[in-house]
Amino acid sequence: MSENYRSRQERRKAQETSKKKNKTTSSNSNKKSKRSIFKYIVLITLITGFLLVLGGGIAAAFMISNAPALDPEELVFSQAAEIYDQNGEEVTQLQAGENRDLIDIADLPEHAKSAFVAVEDVRFYDHFGVDIQRMFGALAANFTEGFGAEGASTITQQVVKNAFLSPDKTITRKVQEQYLAIRLEQQYSKEQILEMYLNLIYFEQGAYGIGEAASIYFNKSVDELTIEDAALLAAIPRRPNHYEPIQNPETAKERRNMIINLMAEHDFISKEEADQAKAVNINEQIDYNPTQEGVVYDSFMTHVQKELEDVDGISSNELYSAGLKIYTTLDTEAQEYAEEVIQTNQHISNYPDNEDFQVGFTLLDTETGAIKAMVGNRQSRDVAKGFNYASNGSAQPGSTIKPLLDYGPAIEYNQWSTYHQLVDEPHTYTENGDNQIQNYSGTYRGSVSMREALIDSINVPAVKALQQTGLEQAGEFARGLGLPLENVNPAAALGGVNPGFSSLEMAGAYAAFGNEGTYSEPYAVRSIEFRDGREMTLEHDSRQAMNDYTAYMITDMLKDVVDEGTGTGANIPSLPLAGKTGTTNFTESEHQQYGIPAGGDPDVWFAGYTPRYTAAIWTGFSGNRGENYLINGESNIAKEIFRLVMGNVSEGVDTPDFTQPDSVESIDIERSTGQRASQYTPQSEIITELFVQGTGPEDVSDEFATPDQINELNAVYNEEDDEIQLSWNYDENEMQGRTFEIEHRSEEGSYESLTTQSNMEYVLSAPEKGTTHSFRVTVINEEGPDQSSDSAEVQVNVPDEDDLEEEDEENEEEENEDGPGLDEPGDNLPPDEDDDNEGPTDNDNNTDPDNNNDNNGNQNGNNNNDNGNGNGNNDSDDSTDDDTDDDAQSSSTDEEESNNDDSGGNE
Repeated sequence: MSENYRSRQERRKAQETSKKKNKTTSSNSNKKSKRSIFKYIVLITLITGFLLVLGGGIAAAFMISNAPALDPEELVFSQAAEIYDQNGEEVTQLQAGENRDLIDIADLPEHAKSAFVAVEDVRFYDHFGVDIQRMFGALAANFTEGFGAEGASTITQQVVKNAFLSPDKTITRKVQEQYLAIRLEQQYSKEQILEMYLNLIYFEQGAYGIGEAASIYFNKSVDELTIEDAALLAAIPRRPNHYEPIQNPETAKERRNMIINLMAEHDFISKEEADQAKAVNINEQIDYNPTQEGVVYDSFMTHVQKELEDVDGISSNELYSAGLKIYTTLDTEAQEYAEEVIQTNQHISNYPDNEDFQVGFTLLDTETGAIKAMVGNRQSRDVAKGFNYASNGSAQPGSTIKPLLDYGPAIEYNQWSTYHQLVDEPHTYTENGDNQIQNYSGTYRGSVSMREALIDSINVPAVKALQQTGLEQAGEFARGLGLPLENVNPAAALGGVNPGFSSLEMAGAYAAFGNEGTYSEPYAVRSIEFRDGREMTLEHDSRQAMNDYTAYMITDMLKDVVDEGTGTGANIPSLPLAGKTGTTNFTESEHQQYGIPAGGDPDVWFAGYTPRYTAAIWTGFSGNRGENYLINGESNIAKEIFRLVMGNVSEGVDTPDFTQPDSVESIDIERSTGQRASQYTPQSEIITELFVQGTGPEDVSDEFATPDQINELNAVYNEEDDEIQLSWNYDENEMQGRTFEIEHRSEEGSYESLTTQSNMEYVLSAPEKGTTHSFRVTVINEEGPDQSSDSAEVQVNVPDEDDLEEEDEENEEEENEDGPGLDEPGDNLPPDEDDDNEGPTDNDNNTDPDNNNDNNGNQNGNNNNDNGNGNGNNDSDDSTDDDTDDDAQSSSTDEEESNNDDSGGNE
């Protein structure tokens, strides 16, 4: 409906007023709508929060309802882990029994209490069992880094979880832990809870509780503990095997001093007291007093502890008190035999009579890296645990580093063959001055193959190989084999690395060569079973560390090391076996200072493997460098240990040879030229070398393609058979791919080829009579280079028919003059007439004194001794004829002039 306005102006004003009213109304409506949405969101949030709290409370109540009861018995006594071998048979507990000396908290000095409080739970005396401030800090860490990244357990909570709960990191267990901690605080005083904690925790060396630990490490009672003693003990429980001061004094000292600083920071002690405590030498502080008997398989068990302490989700205290079942890789038979070999003199009689002499031995499964046996010292199992030189030791590797740092990388990155030539010559490298490389022999051999250099462990080629590959790449290769090698310098090529490696690390690295290039991290723990039946299977690092061609080519060369090189003392003929020796050396100044004789060495290694097992052995001394050294037969102990143990564990085990991969090509190389051997190359000049497929030499050598000349060429005309008979000699070793070409001519005609054959005899039947026949024999190649030997020649004169008939008539006349023919010399003759005719000389090789030597074509041409001796033999002639017939004369020509003897065989 239209409205009436008095003017247009009035209508515009009316319209503007209407618009303003509409805007105001709309704005007010929007504000009311937004307030409604906000109220709705707040309401939903409150309801959700209430439901979450309610649900959380219900869930927490359910979790708490399933929490175990507080049993006072469990608050002190705990259950050590049980250890099982590779077959699932129980071997021992983690420690051989529990050594526990319960203490009264009143006997403990205040600084001893504060050492544990400072490092484990600094607000212990202020919280009610749960540290809220610490819990929120851990919550933030878990939110950013993932659940379980950081714990917030108080000392009270640690007592609870060690005594009652499984060691898994779950919300249920955490809620139960907090609930029981609060309950524990309600029932016991702070001093009682601290006493429980200190009597419960594990301190390594079989010591449960601070009382036993004080006795073992310091030979003291708890009331005698100093600040530094208390701090050192407080350092151990976090990771007992890692911070235990007998095995790891340096890491223990670092943590001890950190705890002392915390004690001063929280005003438990003064700065002056802290400085005095940190200044105490840790070796002087310890007065080791073991009360336990020997630990079963102590070195292996030490390493098991080390691995378990690194397992995520299990605390050290839980490990030693939660009744776990630990399934390991241990081969008890191999372990016991290795201990017998190393810790007694039953098998090796020349162990040094020196308490500082030690051995570090590790045996692995080559394929999986599973540790089958480990012996870390010479102490028998009847004494307390000693230092584990197998896994914790560290020594320079000497020449055992060469396959790992020098030649392995050269094959991997440069694709060198085993024949690759390196010049052994005076060589220096610059590192803080010029350093002259010395070979052990003190001599240089010129150009040698990589195989030869490794077999004889020559130093100069090893350094050159490292330098030509590149220090950075070589270091990367070695680190890929698990070796903790940071900076690589030329001296590292010969084992000059600090601080060195353990036998466990060396065994792991060498096993990769026997495992087609795959590195499997050595491990001793297969799985863990918790008290509630849950199982945790541990995963271990395995990676392709090199190409299969690198692994096989190194293996093939290391097989030669034990067959004919420096490692022969470790060889086991019945096994496919590869390995390498290693020796460290004293400096020249040490030789002079200590009077060390030549051949005296501080460390000797051997590392080797079959497709089934790998072992690495270090032999050396625990201290007094320079005063102690291995010499003469003692330097072979490492190889002897390897031979004995590897032979024992391989007995009855099917051990196939190493398999050559398709990426490797075997090529017969001619030693002198480096080219492919031809079919004419003598066996004595052929060596078989390995090449990465497609990188071998293409050229075939023609060095020996020119055959040698034949020798002792003879030609004889046989009148009775009417044939010329040729014979000669030749080295059968050079006959491969070769034949003899036989040529013939009469008088001054041209040579014509008769035949080619491999036999060293030839017969020419019905030769032309009354002429001289010449023969030429040449060695030729059937295939390959068109080369032949120098020719050997011989001549023989065949009489004509008239000469032959005249000769027969003369023979008959002589026979009639001498009387009837006799069957035997001297038949029917008086004894004094039997010697009237002396006959031929002994040089005729004719035992018939009445046999006539007729020279009709039976002449021998000898091109070897230039002597033509004709031995004519006519069986129908029973008389001796001193006459010489020149009609059947034989001659031979060669590089030297022939000498034809016409004496008819009589000298």
